[in-house]
Amino acid sequence: MNRILIVEDETAIAELERDYLEISGFQVDIAADGGEGLNKGLHGNYSQIILDLMLPGLGGFEICRQIREKRDIPILMVTAKKEDIDIIRGLGLGADDYITKPFKPLELVARVKAHLARYERLIGSKDERELIVIRGLMIDYDSRRVFLNDQEVLLTTKEFDLLHYLAVNPNRVFSKDQLFEKLWGFDAVGDTQTVTVHIRKLREKIEADTENPQYIETVWGAGYRFRI
Repeated sequence: MNRILIVEDETAIAELERDYLEISGFQVDIAADGGEGLNKGLHGNYSQIILDLMLPGLGGFEICRQIREKRDIPILMVTAKKEDIDIIRGLGLGADDYITKPFKPLELVARVKAHLARYERLIGSKDERELIVIRGLMIDYDSRRVFLNDQEVLLTTKEFDLLHYLAVNPNRVFSKDQLFEKLWGFDAVGDTQTVTVHIRKLREKIEADTENPQYIETVWGAGYRFRI
C-alpha cells in the first residue's frame, strides 16, 4: 500500500487531506512542522510527499531542496501563494507539481494518484527501458541515470522523465501543452509554466551553453525538440 506524507501545520487541512486519501486506500502520516517533515521525508518509506510551503520552523522550499537531493519520489507542493515566482521557485527546487489553496480534496486525490501512476509506469515499464547515447550524453532508462562526458548528472524525477521523453522522440517538436499533458496529465490553464521551468533546469545541467543548446532546442512559436 502506498504511504503518503503530508507536511502541513494547519490541523484542519491536514486531517481533511488525510481523510480523503485514506478513503482512497492510502496510508497517511502527518508532520505538523518543517523539522518533523524533513526528518520523516528523508527517512520514512513514502511513495509521495504533499508539502505545504508556509510552515513553522523550516520552510517548504528548503524541505523540498533537501529531500530532492536525497530521494527520487513525487513532491506535490500545496501553497496559498499564487505568485508565479513562488511557483517557479518550488518547481525549480525539484517539486513535481503544485496545487493552490483553497482546493477541492478530490482534486488533490486525483493528482496524487496521477503522479504515482506515472512514476510507477516510468520506472517499471520494461518495454521502454533503453540506453540513449548522443554527443557525450548518456540516458540510462533502466537505472534512471544520466551521464554527460562520463560525469553523472543528478536530475529530479520530472527532469528525467522530460529528458527521456524528448530523447526517445528525436527531432519531433512538442508544444508545452503536449508535454504538460503527457508528463503531468493535468490540463489546467497556466500550468504549462511547469514545462518552461523544467526545460530551463535541464539546460542548466546538460548544456555547455544554455543560450545555444545542442540537445534541447526551442522552436519559437511551436515548442521544444531533442536534436540529433
